[in-house]
Amino acid sequence: MTVKMIAVDMDGTFLNSQQDYDRETFAQLYQMMKQKGIRFVISSGNQYYQLKSFFPEIDAELSFVAENGAYIVSEGEEVFTGEIDLETVHEVLTILADFKEGHTILCGKKSAYVAEQEPKSFIEHGSKYYHRLKKVPDLFEVQEDTLFKFALSFPVEQVADVLGRLEDGLEGKLIPVSSGHGDIDLIIPGIHKAHGLMKLQELWGIKNHEVAAFGDSGNDLEMLKHAGYSYVMSNGQPTVKVAAQEIILSNDENGVLLKIQELLHM
Repeated sequence: MTVKMIAVDMDGTFLNSQQDYDRETFAQLYQMMKQKGIRFVISSGNQYYQLKSFFPEIDAELSFVAENGAYIVSEGEEVFTGEIDLETVHEVLTILADFKEGHTILCGKKSAYVAEQEPKSFIEHGSKYYHRLKKVPDLFEVQEDTLFKFALSFPVEQVADVLGRLEDGLEGKLIPVSSGHGDIDLIIPGIHKAHGLMKLQELWGIKNHEVAAFGDSGNDLEMLKHAGYSYVMSNGQPTVKVAAQEIILSNDENGVLLKIQELLHM
């Protein structure tokens, strides 16, 4: 068994319920990964600027498949940036206006954007995941950026229904995926976490069967199916559990770090 890349989702997977991780254990494992030439990749729906804040000492050494693969940065260098054209952005904003209980963040390379009339509680919640979050009078006016994702929030009990309605309304222009806790991302077709891993694999000459991936939500499905070794947290969504080779301990039980430790000693 040879693993040359370990890719981890963050929320609900690598991070515990307190939005943190066992930093001391990870630091030891990371040194072992470096010695063995194993690449550690953070693969998340979240913003690059938020993700790198979790690894202040080593962020310049790491690779990030951020925004569900729409923005990829490796060792501080941009590898890939997706783009939704403005016409599609405006079409989608028009469709979203019909969803009365939804809240929207528009995600771009320079920043994420939120309409200033959104509830204060939603904006505060959003700023945890988007360290660059700019309030604007109207999302239709956002133009001076490369836009590549919509991040939506709905009451949890509405998510299944909303996903179906969005699939019908968007007609394949963007793909709705659940990212847990009532959150839905609208992503560019074909631009997902697995696509991001493939971009990095090309750079490093790593085969699919040499990749280990960890996740818990609908936006991890492609990545889990892509990887030679796939692990879903016991706290993961039922539809995601069936896609992985193994269900491991939860994000609050150090599931990812314990499995990485196991992989490193094989």
